[in-house]
Amino acid sequence: MAARIYKPAKTAMQSGHAKTKDWVLEYEPEEPRVVESLMGWTSSGDMKSQLRLRFASEAEAVAYCQRHGIPCQVFEAKQPARRGLSYADNFAYTRRAPWTH
Repeated sequence: MAARIYKPAKTAMQSGHAKTKDWVLEYEPEEPRVVESLMGWTSSGDMKSQLRLRFASEAEAVAYCQRHGIPCQVFEAKQPARRGLSYADNFAYTRRAPWTH
């Protein structure tokens, strides 16, 4: 029953930074998923795979694991390669290259 602690990345459909500031604790799956033959649904008897806890900092998440005796693995957050630009930046006066067609 090990846990993973990480800071989630921004999704491709997300322009803002919502839900990327908190640290997430997820349990690793204890048993594999099974495809049911009748309906084709994927199921698992592992109830902890549905649990996802959010913490304000990495230290709080690690302290929670230590307090409850849960072995954990921390994945460091990666910084984005560059800052995304807004549409308004295309028409800014301080633009490096002139905007033309």
